[in-house]
Amino acid sequence: MLVLVAPGQGAQTPGFLTPWLDLPGAADRVAAWSDAIGLDLAHYGTKADADEIRDTAVAQPLLVAAGLLSASALGPRGAFGAVAGHSVGEITAAAYAGVLSDADALSFVRTRGLAMAEAAAVTETGMAAVLGGDQAVVVAHLEKLGLTPANINGAGQIVAAGTMEQIDALVAEKPEGSMKVVALKVAGAFHTHHMAPAVATLEKAAQALAPADPELKYVSNKDGRVVTTGADVVARLVGQVANPVRWDLCMETFGELGVTGIIELSPGGTLTGLAKRALKGVPSVALKTPDDLEKAAALLAEHAV
Repeated sequence: MLVLVAPGQGAQTPGFLTPWLDLPGAADRVAAWSDAIGLDLAHYGTKADADEIRDTAVAQPLLVAAGLLSASALGPRGAFGAVAGHSVGEITAAAYAGVLSDADALSFVRTRGLAMAEAAAVTETGMAAVLGGDQAVVVAHLEKLGLTPANINGAGQIVAAGTMEQIDALVAEKPEGSMKVVALKVAGAFHTHHMAPAVATLEKAAQALAPADPELKYVSNKDGRVVTTGADVVARLVGQVANPVRWDLCMETFGELGVTGIIELSPGGTLTGLAKRALKGVPSVALKTPDDLEKAAALLAEHAV
């Protein structure tokens, strides 16, 4: 069983969209999306520097656009048995599963990015990855410092979120047994109470959506459960901005479903890296550039047989 996964914020790098715009029809699609949401996606995906695309209001629509472009290049979605996304990647996953149209996904993520950027501006906050260590020990240490375990990613990685003072304290005093603490290139304490104002904004935006039930198994990063109704998917998309991401539970569910291959949408690499450690022996392909489509096609062909 193949699983399609979509990465979250922090996966973007300057110019990463450039090669994808050379695919047939891609530039026109991106131009239409840009006009619809009032953001020049082509500019930010090809010419902007790291600081510009670190902006939450820019990064999130850019990631969803890249995910949708790379997904369309894979061909019919019937080859996949399940789909999931990490943080904002859940919007990409919802569109791929047929819950949202591409247009609604881009409109919703534009609202999400703006609302989260506004919430992040209230207090100087950030995130940092803790690598290694026992999960219970790490979580207890974070809570002692007033931090939230915002992403429990499995494979020995937990991302902490909170004020910059709290992040600095974590860097100075890493949890016992952990290898290191790495500050992330994000502009806020996502998936924590600091994002509560964004939830209210997204609740209003969700009222304009007409979600369909997912056509693939949709694995929610709230708890790793398979969600079967469009209404539940959207409710989770709204709430997850202020709740932790449990990617570890998503990977557990992949295992229970019998995963035999994983393809990660652009800009790929983060989630396949986690899977290589947590789902040992399961082949995976990360779509970093269109050159990776050949490897993805080979994996798709194996599963078609």
